[in-house]
Amino acid sequence: MTQRALDSSGEQTPGSSRPTMIDAGAELDPVHPVGLPPSGHRASGLTTAEVAERVARGEVNDVPVRSSRSLTEIVRANVFTRFNLIIGVLWVIMLFVAPIQDSLFGFVIVANTGIGIIQEWRAKRTLDSLAVIGEAKPTVRRDGTAAEVSTHEIVLGDVIELGPGDKVVVDGTVAEADSLEVDESLLTGEADPVLKRPGDPVMSGSFVVAGGGAFTATKVGREAYAAQLAEEASRFTLVHSELRSGISTILKYVTWMMVPTAIGLIISQLVVKDNNFKDSVARTVGGIVPMIPEGLVLLTSVAFAIGVVRLGRKQCLVQELPAIEGLARVDVVCLDKTGTLTEGGMDITEVRPLNGSDEAYVHQVLRSLGSSDPRPNASLQAIIDAYPAGGDGKAAWAVTEAMPFSSARKYSGAAFTETDGTSSAWLLGAPDVLLPEGDPTLDEIEHLNEQGLRVLLLARVPSGELDAPDAAEGDVPTALVVLEQRLRPDAAETLKYFAQQNVATKVISGDNAVSVGAVAGKLGLAGAENTLDARRMPTDPDEMATAMEQNAVFGRVTPQQKRDMVAALQSRGHTVAMTGDGVNDVLALKDADIGVSMGSGSEATRAVAQIVLLNNSFATLPSVVAEGRRVIGNITRVATLFLTKTVYSVLLAILVVCSQVEYPFLPRHLTLLATLTIGVPAFFLALAPNRERAQPHFVRRVMRYAIPSGIIAAAATFTTYLIARHHYSGPGALEAETSAATLTLFLVAMWVLAIIARPYTWWRIGLVAAMGLGFLIVLVVPWLQDFFALKLVGTTLPWTAVGIAVAAAVLLELSWRWVSRRFGA
Repeated sequence: MTQRALDSSGEQTPGSSRPTMIDAGAELDPVHPVGLPPSGHRASGLTTAEVAERVARGEVNDVPVRSSRSLTEIVRANVFTRFNLIIGVLWVIMLFVAPIQDSLFGFVIVANTGIGIIQEWRAKRTLDSLAVIGEAKPTVRRDGTAAEVSTHEIVLGDVIELGPGDKVVVDGTVAEADSLEVDESLLTGEADPVLKRPGDPVMSGSFVVAGGGAFTATKVGREAYAAQLAEEASRFTLVHSELRSGISTILKYVTWMMVPTAIGLIISQLVVKDNNFKDSVARTVGGIVPMIPEGLVLLTSVAFAIGVVRLGRKQCLVQELPAIEGLARVDVVCLDKTGTLTEGGMDITEVRPLNGSDEAYVHQVLRSLGSSDPRPNASLQAIIDAYPAGGDGKAAWAVTEAMPFSSARKYSGAAFTETDGTSSAWLLGAPDVLLPEGDPTLDEIEHLNEQGLRVLLLARVPSGELDAPDAAEGDVPTALVVLEQRLRPDAAETLKYFAQQNVATKVISGDNAVSVGAVAGKLGLAGAENTLDARRMPTDPDEMATAMEQNAVFGRVTPQQKRDMVAALQSRGHTVAMTGDGVNDVLALKDADIGVSMGSGSEATRAVAQIVLLNNSFATLPSVVAEGRRVIGNITRVATLFLTKTVYSVLLAILVVCSQVEYPFLPRHLTLLATLTIGVPAFFLALAPNRERAQPHFVRRVMRYAIPSGIIAAAATFTTYLIARHHYSGPGALEAETSAATLTLFLVAMWVLAIIARPYTWWRIGLVAAMGLGFLIVLVVPWLQDFFALKLVGTTLPWTAVGIAVAAAVLLELSWRWVSRRFGA
């Protein structure tokens, strides 16, 4: 079972827990939560024979936790597409009416689809293996022994233990409860935790925020309330992606343009002059095929899949693919200090007695407080490490009342019967909550906080209800417990990366704001001196957004405030990522544009986060951001290549129909052009590094460049073709005209590629040069000339074609610069 280290001074969960009353002389079970029956009297769970019997009857939690599409779905999604159907029909036609050279486009589609399936299959395997690593391991009692099992091994009637941060994995009924509070917000939308008592129902998908207990599984497998929701949430998906929806929009418009244009082209080519039927069909298909930007969809899937594989190698589980894209658009990252900037553990550096308290007596109080909680958080664990029960030969006092920590209260407490029989009650928590404003001790604490140290106050209180609203009134400060947090060694470098990438970083914590600011300052966070105590945070959303933009560090933040802060930033148009690992972060993680959880975090946070850092390293985040930017930036670039081809193909078809002339190209010509100016270079450009932050309005940005580029390419090509028709005559005239037009179109398309490949690096220059060399080889090698039916005749028209292409290149440069100035790059 996932045990969360929850922070004593503010890093936990909403709500408060009722204390547990215990017999003064009761012997505490060290492995069992306070208040539950000792192991001899608690539910022992099913026997091995009963488990086997239920498995045989199929009463097992067999719902697959899917992190990816099945192989069948992958094949279906890559093969059975609208455009593959169109191309497949055209390919079959070409196999019957034309040489194999004119059917090459079909083999290219087969190869591309195969690549897409293989890459997505690799991504599936990566996701599945990572999902197993990050899978919850609930603690189940069987044969009287508690042991961790996989979620899918739970059977009907199993007794499952619960602790803070644990997710309820199947539906059930509470069997034991010790101040058990469950958050059902993911199911009901209600943020307030619900206090559960024995006999109360619990639903899968909810999680524990305080206390502990156990429940009996009453519904498993597909009968469990949240089984379908959990399965859907972890599915390999591209939904809700601006990139994906943008490409779908483009394809919809392309279909609308393509259908009437193709019909017109078919009619014109079958009736124009006295053309050979097979030749007319071949040229008709040659006009239709390049209108289809089929490679764009494939390349997007491949780019995402490769991104998943790359991140998987860094132990980063991407639960939803759009998270890669979303994090690339992030401009504000909200960090939960504990577990993100600091490591989970802490060390006691000093205990300062107050008001003349005896130091040995203070140590005994701390020793007893440590023994009172079977589920210690990070602060209490540090106390246990420093003052273990039995240390110095002294045993802990008997516990009569215990109160778990709550982030709403900011303190925990316990009451004891001391060795001499006297009773005492104590609170341990945030000094600025337990002490009245203006108390001189706060000045001393402020000085410690400025050094980045965490300070807890130990205070003696009158006996009574520890969780009463006025429990801290009349308390007597007894000692300050000074703790030093362990900074993550990679945190400073990560914060520096975000600053360089113009991503604002906000540190949000339940701790004292000055202390958090000091920690952030040690790590070099810009603006760490701008701290704000969230208790003085304005409640008006607009004022809160202003406060969020003006400050970098926030302390004493409640879980609900974290959620409100995310909403306030989003209201100003920011794309917000939230990191966290405790149950107090769940609401904010859920509402943020991108939720990032640590792998060691509570099962609840991992359930709602889109990205899980399985290696618990905050330093992995820059890799995720870089991967997202690479995918989005590069797909935006290469989409312009694909859409330019679609635009000039549609326009050429329209010009041919209006002019009632033969379509200038055979499929082989456009297959060659598409391979050299789009297919091969797009694959490499899509995988290249790209650090530019993703911009919104994908469709608009792509079409601003693709439409003028396609118009210029079509106009230049058709101009060359018309000039060639007047220049050449005789039996081989059409082939010569086609060759001249192909030369112009290739040169213009190469110039579009050269623009998109900027800024130049050695490999980008080499890529463009290699594509140009490939075309040159086709023009000069005799058997390739025959294979592709490309042979330049004479010198006048070829040089005219080059001249027209140069003029088109100048127009391309002017149009791209105008668009960049007018709308921004």
